[in-house]
Amino acid sequence: MLKSEGVLSLRFHSRGDLQLDTVRPLPCGPDEVRLKIAYCGICGTDIHEFQGGPIFPPQPGSKNQFTEVELPVTMGHEMSGTVIEKGPAVQDLDVGQEVCVNPSLDDRHFGADPCPSCQAGRINLCKRWCCYGLNANGGGFSEEIVVKSYNCLVLPEGVSPKAGQDALVLGAGPIGLAILLGLRAQGVNKVVVSEVAEQRALQAKKFGADMVVNPLKNAVTANDRLQSTLDTALAATKPGGTIFNVAIHEKPLMLNLNDIAILEKKLLGGICYTHEDWERVLDALKKGDLPFEQMITAIVPLKDVVHGGFQELIRNKAAHVKILIQPTAA
Repeated sequence: MLKSEGVLSLRFHSRGDLQLDTVRPLPCGPDEVRLKIAYCGICGTDIHEFQGGPIFPPQPGSKNQFTEVELPVTMGHEMSGTVIEKGPAVQDLDVGQEVCVNPSLDDRHFGADPCPSCQAGRINLCKRWCCYGLNANGGGFSEEIVVKSYNCLVLPEGVSPKAGQDALVLGAGPIGLAILLGLRAQGVNKVVVSEVAEQRALQAKKFGADMVVNPLKNAVTANDRLQSTLDTALAATKPGGTIFNVAIHEKPLMLNLNDIAILEKKLLGGICYTHEDWERVLDALKKGDLPFEQMITAIVPLKDVVHGGFQELIRNKAAHVKILIQPTAA
C-alpha cells in the first residue's frame, strides 16, 4: 500500500483559524484512488467558512451525521490531481491518469439505497449530501487525498438557459464569470454584468459581456451589499422572469414575497453540480469554448495558502478572480 509518512494539509479548526497540519494519510479502499493534488482553487465558500464558519463543517464538539467527521477538517473542494494508487476494485482509472474531482458525496458513499434525488441523477440534492473539503474525510488543500473512484473524471487531452434569452449577472467574481462564459456558450442573446470592482468589470468585458455596469453611485457597506444584490435582482427581472441564486450567505437576507408573487417571478437556487455538469464543462474546455485559464490570477504554494491565498483574497478581492493552490510548488 502506497502511503507517505505524513501529509501536509490546511485544516479549518474554527472561525478565523486555519492551520497547516501534518496528518496521517488515509488508507486507499477497494473502490478508492489516492491522488497527488495538482491544483485546488480557493472558492468563495472557503472564504465564507474562514470568516463566518462553520457553515458546512460540523459545529465544535459535534460530528457530521453521515461522514462522522469532526473539527478540524481539511479544506478545499475545487481540485485536480494525478492517480498514484488505486484499490483492487477500481477498473476505470489507472495510475498516472490526471483527473478532476466532483467533491459531492451521496448515498453510494454510505452504502444506502439511492434517494429520489439520486435516482433522478441529482446527487447534489441527495439527503445525505456531503462534500470533500467541507465535511468529509480529506480535501484539496493538501498534498494528497483519497476519494471514491466514481468521484473522478479523467481530464481530456489538451484539457439551462435557451438561445435568444437575455441575462443579468450580478457580480463578476469566479462564479459570475463562469456563468457569463456558460451563458455565452449556450447562445444567450444579451448578457449584462453588474460589477463594482474595476478590474473584475474589465474581465467581464474581456469574457464577452455585452454591457458592464457599476450600480453604486454611493458607498455601500459590505453588510448591505449582499442584501442589495438580492434587491437588485428582484427589481431588474421582468414579469415572469427567473432569478437564479448560487451564492452561499453567512447570514439570512430579507425577502418580500409580494415582489415575487405579484409579477409571477421565479426565484431558484443552485448548489454544486451533477456528474453531467462536469462532463459538459470538460467537453467545452476540450473544444476551447470556455477559456477558464484567463480566470487564474495567482498560483500559490500550499505552505503560503493562508497569507498568499485566503488573506490575499480578503485584502485584495477586487484584484483577483481565482487563486489556485499548488501543493508541489516550492
